Amino acid sequence: MLQKLWSTKIQFLKGVGPANAAKLAKLGIFTVGQLLEHYPRRYEDRSQLKPIAKLTDGLYETFRAVVVNVSELKSSRGLKIVKIAVRDESGLAQLSWFNQSYIKNKYKPGMELVISGKIQRRMGAIEVNKPDIELAAEFSSGSGRIAPVYPATEDVPQWQIRMLMQQAADTFQNSEFADQKETLPADIISYYKLMNRREALVSIHFPANMEVLAEARRRLVFEELYLLQCGLVYLKQKNKYTCSGVKHAPDGELVAKIHKNLPFALTNDQSQTLRDVQTDMEDTTPMQRLVQGDVGSGKTVIAAIALAKTVENGYQGAMMAPTEILAEQHYHTLAKLLAPHGVRLAVLTGKITRRVRDEVLYNIKEGIIDVVIGTHALIQDDVEFKHLGLVVTDEQHRFGVRQRARLEAKGQQPDMLVMTATPIPRTMALTVYGDLDVSVIRELPPGRQPIATYSRSNDRRDKVYSFAVEQIKAGRQVYVVCPLVQESEKIEAQSAVKIYDELSATFFENLKCGLLHGKMKSQEKDAIMAAFACGEIKALIATTVIEVGVNVPNATVMIIEGADRFGLAQLHQLRGRVGRGEHKSYCILLSDNTNEETVERLQIITQISDGFVLAEKDLLLRGPGQFFGTNQHGMPDLKIADIVRDTGILLEARRAAQQTICTPEYLDMVWQTLKSWFGEKFSMVFCR
Repeated sequence: MLQKLWSTKIQFLKGVGPANAAKLAKLGIFTVGQLLEHYPRRYEDRSQLKPIAKLTDGLYETFRAVVVNVSELKSSRGLKIVKIAVRDESGLAQLSWFNQSYIKNKYKPGMELVISGKIQRRMGAIEVNKPDIELAAEFSSGSGRIAPVYPATEDVPQWQIRMLMQQAADTFQNSEFADQKETLPADIISYYKLMNRREALVSIHFPANMEVLAEARRRLVFEELYLLQCGLVYLKQKNKYTCSGVKHAPDGELVAKIHKNLPFALTNDQSQTLRDVQTDMEDTTPMQRLVQGDVGSGKTVIAAIALAKTVENGYQGAMMAPTEILAEQHYHTLAKLLAPHGVRLAVLTGKITRRVRDEVLYNIKEGIIDVVIGTHALIQDDVEFKHLGLVVTDEQHRFGVRQRARLEAKGQQPDMLVMTATPIPRTMALTVYGDLDVSVIRELPPGRQPIATYSRSNDRRDKVYSFAVEQIKAGRQVYVVCPLVQESEKIEAQSAVKIYDELSATFFENLKCGLLHGKMKSQEKDAIMAAFACGEIKALIATTVIEVGVNVPNATVMIIEGADRFGLAQLHQLRGRVGRGEHKSYCILLSDNTNEETVERLQIITQISDGFVLAEKDLLLRGPGQFFGTNQHGMPDLKIADIVRDTGILLEARRAAQQTICTPEYLDMVWQTLKSWFGEKFSMVFCR
């Protein structure tokens, strides 16, 4: 039966034994179904193979040529560069790879190749860096004029994947059981004029023409995003219609006093966000709200007023932060706002003594503590609340969904307020947080100074650090951020350990320096950050562990080594560590990378200070896979959809999902499909 074919182990296909099955497993292919869902990453129109002389600068093109010469040389910085000269009847081209010496033994003079890559014309010469290469004889094994190009490995070349795919597609298409169960409702297929699934799965691999390919891709992209949105919409509706949580009364005297005594007026965005939160809290449906706000936009004030609201209604509030130093910072900030009005606060982290911990746990359980701020220590089994009404998580992408769920479970459907200083583009928010309501704070409070941002090459490095010393002598403090902990032969980037040793012996020789990186023990990291926060350490050399860090108003300089190795969103987060006090602040990006896209990216951040604009540009430049830089948030590995390129289809799919009434049977199919797609990430996205 077809279902059996779909789940048949890949090794039972002709030409695949145990050895090849093990190689295919590295591509995540274990069954025939997974093979058919191993979609091409691009296509080559063979009628468009060009002679070398006609190749266009800046375009991704394909050409056929013969190897003339293979050589390897060393750059001034010690990089090994393999260069292969190729030619056809019209001219010569140079192929190059960095630190991939095995390439020189793979290709020999006289071999005929089909080469694909981004064309670079320099001084009349044609270069292609890190091209995709196939032997011409193997390239001709595909059928039709549009050839699929798959994610592949050295052990599983393109020709082999094409051969297996053709076999699987033929069996799938010609089987008497080819009426595979549709994943989309018939009315959705009809309304959005979508291709049926069987035809789409065959055509995505072997399209008759470009128009058919476009229709097949649209169908499969829609399907993927639609099922994802069905899951998220279901979660949201389930929370809205089946969960009964805490119903808070309208704002009372405590909230009014705190609001009145704020040392500043709320911005329009803060006021609107506060109204959103108040409306949610006064409903019986448990609040599930994400508050996005740029660095320094004033999210903590919203959290403080929300916590006061739950306290005046007779409930307790909890706020979870990713680090001990950040939890303590929030404790001090909230204490200034809430404690003068009688709100009883406590901090719960891993470093407090047993006696203090036992006392705090007792006070939380008995309701003597109104608001507790802590780290992961809050979700330990021995932490019991008397009446938990509101849970706030800060920098939520640093926590797994299970961790947040464990904190929520300590109350009876408490309200949940999720905060992030990482601006998230709309398409990402719809995909990753489609089950949450979203509020955005774009305006910065009055008084926040713009941070002067500069991009400099390493030949200006001495001047940059001399400037940093001047700032320290003037009473300020400095961050230096490096992309690696220790030196790596594979990646040429400045390491935190190396830079710390170098700066301690040169520019910062007579200054108190600190070293901070993720491999240090938690207590050691907190001690270093505390010393920097109190001004004892003047220069902090660190990795990105300080991306989400403490508020040090006296720090005015952020130097980022190897800035080309960071995305725009991350550079913006790092820049946000300075500019928090009354003194003018600076962010200096050091990089010798001359790649055109890299130079453009670094120039963008020197010109734009709006984190939301930068986030959109970062998503366009780097794609969703690298946007967060971590799998912790649960972003699914989409098989074919690209939420940057496919925004229009995403919005259609979400609208369709919102209009769909999921029967138990259809919902079960949705869950099973999503589980098969996402694997371990399923529970991170949907079990909340």
